[in-house]
Amino acid sequence: MSEKPVALVTGSSSGIGAAVARRMAAEGMAVVVNAVTSVTEGEELAASLPEAMFVRADVSDEAQGAELVETVVGRYGRLDLLVNNAGRTRAIPHADLTAATGDVWREILNLNVIGTWQTTVAAVPWLRKAPGGGHVVNVSSIAGSRPAGSSIPYAVSKAAVEHMTRLLAGALGPDIRVNAVAPGLIDTRWTAGFTEIKAKVEAATPLRRVGNPEDVAEMVAALHRATYTTGEVVLVDGGAHLLA
Repeated sequence: MSEKPVALVTGSSSGIGAAVARRMAAEGMAVVVNAVTSVTEGEELAASLPEAMFVRADVSDEAQGAELVETVVGRYGRLDLLVNNAGRTRAIPHADLTAATGDVWREILNLNVIGTWQTTVAAVPWLRKAPGGGHVVNVSSIAGSRPAGSSIPYAVSKAAVEHMTRLLAGALGPDIRVNAVAPGLIDTRWTAGFTEIKAKVEAATPLRRVGNPEDVAEMVAALHRATYTTGEVVLVDGGAHLLA
């Protein structure tokens, strides 16, 4: 069994997930990097981290999510932290109801909500055995609590993730803590074309800047250290939630 605690970060080949993987490695954890499409990036990231590995798996598929967890435990003999970061969205104006088809809803909910649920369920038996207690951190969005976001299906999926976080915290304590981070606008490849929105954030939010993936990773690390905290959804948005 690994002497280091082990973190599994889903959807971690780039952006927020990659920043979380790097940060948890810096915190002394062995990290499992995961992706389903950006395989080369994921392999390169894992190769750059001590005692890390890359596993290709689509966590929206129940069997692949379960196999991912089994692969982690087979390699390291333990699992201490699960970060459910894998997610997807579609850019659809909220007023364009016909564009948010049933297929779009199913695609987004299947990964963002059901994938988060299935991976967590698969990880629970091993997280219960973690020395000092296991921990799940879900990655939500400011869109989960405010009428914002790239589409209505995406925003609803993140609202579901936040309520799931609270419900699981109550169901899994005291052996496992469950928390979530809810980023505002973060500078990643997803938001590369959001020039106008970024300008508004920089002009209006109290911290006068767009966030970066490392800001979110810092909060994940802080929550992991906060061993008397569970059921919390922490905004990482530069104060955007304070705006009317």
